[in-house]
Amino acid sequence: MPAVTIKFQKLSPAAILPTYAHPGDAGADLVAIGQHTLAPMQRLAIPTGLAAEIPQGYEMQVRPKSSLALKHGITVLNTPGTVDAGYRGEIKVILINLGNGPFAIAPGQRIAQIVIAPVTRADFAVTTQLSESQRGEGGFGSTGKTY
Repeated sequence: MPAVTIKFQKLSPAAILPTYAHPGDAGADLVAIGQHTLAPMQRLAIPTGLAAEIPQGYEMQVRPKSSLALKHGITVLNTPGTVDAGYRGEIKVILINLGNGPFAIAPGQRIAQIVIAPVTRADFAVTTQLSESQRGEGGFGSTGKTY
């Protein structure tokens, strides 16, 4: 699959471009600038010092790092966060500390990952009736299955 070019502007000399840790990875790591501390249940928008130019027809999804979530209870609050193609401001990551103690974020620390994804736009239409389906109106827990 051909690569999509994402242009980044460094808004701070401390900003670091996203990088893929391994060949074939879907997510590239986003890095924090500055020193920050998250108290338990606190949320902060952590700056990256980067702005991006995403091609039309694509979005940048901001997702948690599994290692931070598992080891420290740190996650991206609005996961996945969406950076639209038309946005040119600084990319910030909304982190929350679901852990029991304070969590220090050092400059240059990997705090989230980004995935570049194609965007599908929909046409929305009003109807008086929806077609039948096997699930019907079954909502949360409606499958009743345990594994």
